[in-house]
Amino acid sequence: METKVDFKDVKIPIGTTHLNGFLRLKKNSKGIILFSHGSGSSRYSIRNNYVADILYEEGFSSLLFDLLTAQEDMIYENRFNIDLLSERLQKATLWIASNKETKHLPIAYFGASTGAASALKAASLLNSKIKAIVSRGGRPDLAMSVLNKITTPTLLIVGGNDDAVIELNEKAKRNIHGTCEMKIVAGASHLFEEPGTLDIVAELSADWFNLYLNKKQQHEV
Repeated sequence: METKVDFKDVKIPIGTTHLNGFLRLKKNSKGIILFSHGSGSSRYSIRNNYVADILYEEGFSSLLFDLLTAQEDMIYENRFNIDLLSERLQKATLWIASNKETKHLPIAYFGASTGAASALKAASLLNSKIKAIVSRGGRPDLAMSVLNKITTPTLLIVGGNDDAVIELNEKAKRNIHGTCEMKIVAGASHLFEEPGTLDIVAELSADWFNLYLNKKQQHEV
């Protein structure tokens, strides 16, 4: 990416506290993608921000936000508390759906690593309100108990060198009853650090979101 995409800081109210986020708003946006990051990551994730910038150029707004407060993140177990992370994602979704700048946009999820599990769990509860899901190097197996409830079109992207996660994603795919595809990026490791691999992730994601996000559809939460 040669062009720096501007975003603004937002605060998402969660009970008596708030979660910090970066909101990219694209003019005439096709939809908005909520990023659910992996354990130990945050709205500052270099890889997720890179993908969000490319999606912006492809016509999509996005929200990257901290699923945990700084104090909560100090408790290591919270980073793997899928129920808690899923609840936070749901509340952020409600905030996006009621925000005057974004409430008209169809919503999709992009989950990385353990964030894929929280995205799938949230989508299983919000159902048709979430139009598409993309998982990057995800652990959908951590949401195995709800996979048979997933009706949201789901794309699982896995690095070709990430053997263990490939196997876990194949198992998860067999349990998702709705539309689900799996794409393996040759030569990529779990974090997609190899040159060009994140660009492939972004391209696959944009294609998926273009296919399933239709802003003519009514979207209510």
